[in-house]
Amino acid sequence: MAELQPLINAFRLIGEDPTTVLGPDSAHLVAYGHRVISQQSIPGVLMQARSEADVIRARLVVAEGLHIVQPVHLCFGLFARHGTQNVELEVILQPESSVTLWSHCLFTTVEHATHAMTARIEIQEGAALTYQEAHYHGESGDIAVSPRAVVTLGPRARYHADFALVQGRVGRLDIDYTVNVGEQAVAELTSKVYGYGHDVIHIRERINLDGANARGLIKTRVAAREDATAEVIGATCGNAPGARGHVDCLEIVRDRAVVSAIPEVKVTHPLAKVTHEAAIGSVDGQQLETLMARGLDPEQAVDLIIKGMLS
Repeated sequence: MAELQPLINAFRLIGEDPTTVLGPDSAHLVAYGHRVISQQSIPGVLMQARSEADVIRARLVVAEGLHIVQPVHLCFGLFARHGTQNVELEVILQPESSVTLWSHCLFTTVEHATHAMTARIEIQEGAALTYQEAHYHGESGDIAVSPRAVVTLGPRARYHADFALVQGRVGRLDIDYTVNVGEQAVAELTSKVYGYGHDVIHIRERINLDGANARGLIKTRVAAREDATAEVIGATCGNAPGARGHVDCLEIVRDRAVVSAIPEVKVTHPLAKVTHEAAIGSVDGQQLETLMARGLDPEQAVDLIIKGMLS
């Protein structure tokens, strides 16, 4: 239990209940740096992880036909002032299974750190995965985070991913996700990031609609202030009859921040359709006036609007 205390303290700091992660009926993995602190499987969910000198290698398998009610938890963190964490993750959902995966990345106390994750996710026929990844950072701004993932959806599979980094300084964020969507399968990617100071944000997300009647949505919400920079690239390719995709980018800019949004759409089959929309600008003037009329100063009003967009 003593080794879990840093995790428990971090969860309490961010307002989460650690007992939901470490309960006897929930599969989980807890890793600090390149050390596996705790891992637990439950019936139908196999969690395997091992520590190596410079990487955590983890594998999660959900058995065929099982619908797991309790979320599976992945907790990655660094609790020293300096550190590095590399994670290689494999996730397999066997046919007709479903699960929610919560990934908590805790870097609230580090001054200088790097965190890199490479994931391979396979969602087999009729299976469904909800993947929620939340990062919690401190205020040093000297952290580099680089998530990479290749996701493959079989026929009728479902994948909903939600990435959030809205607490603490981003530092340097470099997301690169590719999702390959099979026949009648559905993929939705949502990213929410709030950068300030000298934060640097790069988001590249790509959905390949390879199966007939596949569906895909990329949705990004980025706010940047002070001297932060952000580049958002959302790409969708319709490669099969009946495929439908959409890219939706919304960015808010303040102070000296610089943001670019590049929606890429491509169609290689005459019966596919892909659309996009992108908007970059300041906060809505009418919302700002309404909040100021209720007693908030301009800074408080702008922050409230941004947090509402990212909630």
